[in-house]
Amino acid sequence: MRPPTVVDEDVRQTLRTAAVVLLEHLPELTGELVARTRDGDEVYCACVPYDEHWKSTLEGVRLGLTAILQPPSERRDLVFTANMARRRAEQGLPLDSLLRMYRLAGQVVWSALVDHMERERPERLSVLVRAAGHVWHAIDRQSMVACDTYNRREQEILGRSRERVNALLDALLDGTADAGVVRAAEAALDLPEHGSYAVVTVRRGGRQDDALLPESLDGMRLLWRMRTGHEVAVAALGGAGLDDLCRELSYVISGVAGVSPVVTGLAELAAAHELALLAMRTCVDGGPEIARLDGRVPAALMLTRPDLAFHLLDSALGPLLALDSADRDTLLTTLETWLACDGSAARAAARLFCHRNTIVNRVRRIEQLTGRSLARPRDLVDLALALDAARLLPNRNA
Repeated sequence: MRPPTVVDEDVRQTLRTAAVVLLEHLPELTGELVARTRDGDEVYCACVPYDEHWKSTLEGVRLGLTAILQPPSERRDLVFTANMARRRAEQGLPLDSLLRMYRLAGQVVWSALVDHMERERPERLSVLVRAAGHVWHAIDRQSMVACDTYNRREQEILGRSRERVNALLDALLDGTADAGVVRAAEAALDLPEHGSYAVVTVRRGGRQDDALLPESLDGMRLLWRMRTGHEVAVAALGGAGLDDLCRELSYVISGVAGVSPVVTGLAELAAAHELALLAMRTCVDGGPEIARLDGRVPAALMLTRPDLAFHLLDSALGPLLALDSADRDTLLTTLETWLACDGSAARAAARLFCHRNTIVNRVRRIEQLTGRSLARPRDLVDLALALDAARLLPNRNA
């Protein structure tokens, strides 16, 4: 039995002799590999132009065969492999198609080696069998380099794509998007420039699962961005409405959210974002609560003009707010409940677990303290708005 070093040298010499011969038939090998690669792989044909495929295959096979003639430290074929894998990732060729090409390359080269030996040196076939491991090891090395380079380049591309998408979404939400940015966002986000949209804001920690943001709700698409203290989503409603959106949100929101009115284009999302934030600010506890701006306009007005809200609060509820805290809170709760029950003392009494006459007496006391009659529409509006102010501006209730 010959020593391993002699066997290795015998194998290497056999491969070198065959490689020199195969290099003379490079166009034929290239044509076969290109044909087998493109046959049955429509994606490869669509992603890689034929001329480019031919040239890169010719160079790849040449470098692969030349590598047999070079010391292991001079594997220039691996440099070429990395560059080509980067290019294929940029072209959008699936990794499976790229790795299939390397498997086919191994088959084509190995078959050519066997054919040559059978014709010219049949006595060396046994040595060629021992060389199989060396040939497939070289193909495996190329495949691994290709796979690693492809994955890294794909992640770079996806990262840049996500960054661009996020930047466009931020521009729409922040109001810095001009007409050109809107058109770019339409293409990058796959959203129509003119369509039915709403903006949703969710106070941080207000979801059932902080790790999961729904990207769709009953056919409505949501694109999310994180902000300081809250998260915001552009909701592409399609044929749905705000009722549908709020119903679906109620299944995934455990805290507080604000919902803007419907807008009809990407250019209006910045205004919708501000309105959704304003709606969310009308919620004063931890929820669950989904505030639609179209149902919170009076409260929103109080928030946008706190100076007027404080003035109304003092003028409409001042004497009531001057009471001790227990008495004050009882009357404010009674007024809020009475208004929520559409002025029904019986329903308010049931909700507050007291007698109807108790509610009637408290309402009369509220009227006496404030000097306003809940039977007069204008006075009723003042007290309802002042109650919103008291709820939203609690520091003035002390």
